Amino acid sequence: MKVKKYIAPSMPEAMQKIRKDLGIHAVILQSKEVKSGGFLGLFKKKNIEVIAGVDPNPIQTSEKKIEKKNVPTKVETVPPTNENDKILTEIQQLKKMIDLQQGEQLDDNRQEFQLALHHLLDQEVEETVAKEIINAVIKKRKKDEVLSYERVMSTVGDYIEEKLKPFHLSSLTQNKVIQFVGPTGVGKTTTIAKIAATLMLKKSKKVAFITTDTYRIAAIEQLKTYARILDVPLEVAYSLGDFQAAVEKLQDYDVILVDTAGRNFREQKYVQSLRETIASGIEMDTYLVLALTAKSKDIQETFDQFDSIPKKAVIFTKVDETTQYGSLINIPFTRNIDIAFLTNGQDVPDDLLACDAEIVRNFITGDARE
Repeated sequence: MKVKKYIAPSMPEAMQKIRKDLGIHAVILQSKEVKSGGFLGLFKKKNIEVIAGVDPNPIQTSEKKIEKKNVPTKVETVPPTNENDKILTEIQQLKKMIDLQQGEQLDDNRQEFQLALHHLLDQEVEETVAKEIINAVIKKRKKDEVLSYERVMSTVGDYIEEKLKPFHLSSLTQNKVIQFVGPTGVGKTTTIAKIAATLMLKKSKKVAFITTDTYRIAAIEQLKTYARILDVPLEVAYSLGDFQAAVEKLQDYDVILVDTAGRNFREQKYVQSLRETIASGIEMDTYLVLALTAKSKDIQETFDQFDSIPKKAVIFTKVDETTQYGSLINIPFTRNIDIAFLTNGQDVPDDLLACDAEIVRNFITGDARE
């Protein structure tokens, strides 16, 4: 296989160089953003680095669907001894991607579809979801129609928006009691403060707080600070009885927002304690708060740990701290649940985004269309 590295200001420009040099049958092996130039570390320009290859003697395949072999996620490699070995090592490490591309034979190996697929996988979109999207785009193409990469990505965005239509994005329950659960460090308490301020300022709601996070003094103090700033009451519940009494005490308020302990929810005893609260007879809705900075696999596993708890929707935090947004479609597509809000900073209440299909589309496809 002939392998070369290309650097260009954008992916379309890199594609033009690759097509001109290697031809239409070239395969993208790797792409990443790099920075170059500048002065004293400042004013560096963003470029796209692409490693592409072409097989001078491609293996001919029949139209019959090729069964995809299981490929280990980690590939054992040997230390490179020269520049050629280094390139071959990179190819080995990308074997899973190459197998996916060759195994599916997307539309006779059309480069635009392969590149779009690679972009989705690079965004940590689940493989099955990414293939579903690309196959839908291929079916939408008219017979013998030649699509540019930009057109392919635009159609990808259209499909994502259409698929998200049945979901009630950017919605908050009408129930009085709303409980927020999730792992430690995802920003539940700050998110609760943002939602409280939004409800008070934009909807003139009377809001109250309850915290059951009695494991960390700092967590109680943080919510007390927000309660003091927003001038809302706060009740601390050390037991299920305390919680029931607090809800009864705050019945005159429109919305009661409940902060829970952030714990390692791989341990089922913590999930069980949440189930006991839900089973207390108090009508409430539960929102699962997840950090978008976590790996897609970890997000899916965390979601599944809460499988036994009825959830109204998901809230994703730390959107501003990552460049990979695949979980924004992985969760609704594969778990059939709404996304209520996104947070993109620490400011209360400004950094709370109303999630909608267009925002999700732009996060997933935006980099590709720059």
